[in-house]
Amino acid sequence: MNIYSETMNHLLYVGIDDTDSSEGMCTTYIGSVIMDELKDYGFQTEGYPRLIRLNPFARFKTRGNGAVSFKLNLKSKTEYGKAKKFILDRVEELSELEHENTNPGVVFYQGKITPELEAFSLKTIRNIVSIDETQKLAEEIGAEIYKFKIGRGIIGALAAIGCPLKDKTYELLAYRTPENYGKKRKIDRESVEKMDGKTYPQTFDNVDGDYITIEPHTPCPILYGIRGESPDAVLKAHEMIKSYEPVERSAVFVTNQHTDLHLLKAENISQMERFKCYIVRGIVKEPPHIIMGGHVIFSLDDGSGSVECAAYEPTKEFRNIIKELRRGDDLRVYGGIGEKGTLNLEKIEILDLEKVYQTKNPLCKCGKRMKSAGKGKGYKCIKCGRKLRKGTKNFFELKRNIKKGFYEVPPSARRHLSKPLVRD
Repeated sequence: MNIYSETMNHLLYVGIDDTDSSEGMCTTYIGSVIMDELKDYGFQTEGYPRLIRLNPFARFKTRGNGAVSFKLNLKSKTEYGKAKKFILDRVEELSELEHENTNPGVVFYQGKITPELEAFSLKTIRNIVSIDETQKLAEEIGAEIYKFKIGRGIIGALAAIGCPLKDKTYELLAYRTPENYGKKRKIDRESVEKMDGKTYPQTFDNVDGDYITIEPHTPCPILYGIRGESPDAVLKAHEMIKSYEPVERSAVFVTNQHTDLHLLKAENISQMERFKCYIVRGIVKEPPHIIMGGHVIFSLDDGSGSVECAAYEPTKEFRNIIKELRRGDDLRVYGGIGEKGTLNLEKIEILDLEKVYQTKNPLCKCGKRMKSAGKGKGYKCIKCGRKLRKGTKNFFELKRNIKKGFYEVPPSARRHLSKPLVRD
């Protein structure tokens, strides 16, 4: 099928997804290479390419579960044919096709972004979508799809074209030269810290203590990625980074990262489902406890049901906040539900804190706190010997070590889609 139409505008949307594997490559890199090479051949791109993160609980997701799309301004049907062939050839050449779970998909679309396409894109971020469902919509709107192997990537490719971005951020990705893939990255730590000090909060999640969060720890082509509120902010930050290895190329993407677009507002806990992400309010039913691995778990209840909430070990100091929760605390939690039905916390808002009391034995007239004289025998002072046959314990309200407000996981543990508090 050839979708090019002389009667429509000459804007062509191109979506690409599922080209990488756990052992290498990156869909953003393939998109960047293709766009740069198209420009070299005289093709015109329009605007910034998109990087759209999909449902973090999708079963067959790639590492970051991100798809890319970009727009081409075409002058003729002939130009469309040349661009299409070039794009498909390069996707086939660069993708990790030898890996079982790498199933690239490419989508070409010339037309309006319809409400149906936007709804589909949001569904890929908040739910699970099938290949059949994607093919059906593509046929309805006149999009042209190409599948490599089983072509699961058409789901993200179509979503990257249609995703509404009422809120958006930008990411500048700098790529390594191929001979450095898999090697230790050589980025000057001090330059990253200086950059963060001068550009935060227009850029964010650059560092986390001694950890450089702009640096991935996978064998992919990315040297570093800088996230921010505008293209100017990430480009300025990029100029301040010093690296001791060459940068092959770089690209700025507009993205749904750090917008909370994945979160659904749950009316109640009983309606929540696995593999979806939610905002839900409830009361702490069972206080936090630590399980093997250093994970902190507590139970949240709203009368309709309860859900276990987890601050996993990688969230580090965030777990110290969770440990301070007590039965009766009123919370709004943000996070996703995985295979086992546990809600993986991204952030919480403490709406109200239950009062916590400590009981103490009565004070003797001499000022010493009395001891129990035995069950039913009252109290006895070990200092002066005075006895008290009847008496009640004193109640003291304890000062809580946490306050009402928002708390979030550190940058090193933040999901791609989770919105940091600095953006609110």
